[in-house]
Amino acid sequence: MFGNILGRKKEDITEEDAEHVALVEKISKMNLTEMRSYINGKIEDFKVSEDGLIELMNRLIIQDKKTKEYYIKSDDMDSKKKKAFDLVLLIAKNKKISLVAIEQIQKFVLLYKNIITLYDKENKDIYASRFVDAIKFALASIAEKAALKNKMDLLGENQ
Repeated sequence: MFGNILGRKKEDITEEDAEHVALVEKISKMNLTEMRSYINGKIEDFKVSEDGLIELMNRLIIQDKKTKEYYIKSDDMDSKKKKAFDLVLLIAKNKKISLVAIEQIQKFVLLYKNIITLYDKENKDIYASRFVDAIKFALASIAEKAALKNKMDLLGENQ
C-alpha cells in the first residue's frame, strides 16, 4: 500500500535489499554472544559482510530512541563490557572491515572513553591501547586492499 504512495513497487525491491533488511532485523535482536558468532561466521543464514559489521557497530554506538540509553552503561557488569570490547576488537580485525566501520570504532572509543578507562584501571587491562592498535591494523588492511585493487586494475588494463 505505502509502496505505491512512495513510488516504489514490490517488484522494485531487489533480493539484495531484502537480505539487507533481514540482516538489520536479525542484528537488532542479537545479544553480544550472537554478535560474536555472526562475526566468526557461525550463523549460517547470514554471511559476514561490510554491511553486517556496520550494523553491529551501529547497535553499539547509537542511542536507543525509547530508553535514551546506549548499549553499554557504566553500571553494567564487567563481563558485558569485556564482551563488547572484545567484539569491537574482533570487528576491527575482520577481513570485511570498511572505512565506515573504522569510523564507527573510533566513535565507540570516544563514546565509551570513560567506561574503557575505568574498566582498564579496575581490571588492570589495556583495552584503550588495544583499540588504538586495532584501528591502526584495520586502516592498514584497508590500505592493503586498495593497493591490491590498484595493482589488479593496472594489470587488467595492460592486457
